[in-house]
Amino acid sequence: MFLHTHPYEPFIFEETEKLIVGTLPPPRFTTGELKVDDVDFCYGSRNGMLWPILNRIFDLDLVYENTHFAIDQRKNFLLSHKIGVCDIVESAARDKVDASDLGMQNVQLRDLVHYLERYPNISTVLFMGGNSKNGPEYFFRKQLKIVGLQLKTVTDQVPRVYELQLPKSKRIVRTVSLTAPSGAANRAIGSLTSYKEMKAADPSFNTMDFRVLQYQGFFLS
Repeated sequence: MFLHTHPYEPFIFEETEKLIVGTLPPPRFTTGELKVDDVDFCYGSRNGMLWPILNRIFDLDLVYENTHFAIDQRKNFLLSHKIGVCDIVESAARDKVDASDLGMQNVQLRDLVHYLERYPNISTVLFMGGNSKNGPEYFFRKQLKIVGLQLKTVTDQVPRVYELQLPKSKRIVRTVSLTAPSGAANRAIGSLTSYKEMKAADPSFNTMDFRVLQYQGFFLS
């Protein structure tokens, strides 16, 4: 049984207004066996799409390499745009050493409500995936149920938007369940009517283009 622990502490600071929330990076980030074009930071996998998406939206000219320069590029972007990162999974056990969310067992979660209360400028949580089993929204809902809280639906169309009133501060926080920035979500995108319509209008349109359009509405607002 492989213990898949999160290699990074939450990247949150006092000015944080938007919070990116996923699950776990691939196991090689836990073992330290990174590829030359991985970046040793949140969402730094060579196969991940989050940074390529943000690179297109913000024209960042990012490098994809295992260097301090690549890490600093990403940290500086997050700081300047008041965006934090706090994946919800602290650790999980795995029979098979892979990055599948469904393969996670005995999952230990980070207390996301605690961080939302602690950093009062956070107004938006950006889930890197929806409510499918072992996705970030799925785990957050489980946390909320334990303490008697629930999300209120704002829009039930992809990307789904919800609101939560925090228990202590009574502050309203919006959550957005974006399409996951991983190859596993491509099939789900392909089944969406909105994607099919855009693909029909422009045959060169692809799943990355779809994510860029979806993400920019929430990262730029």
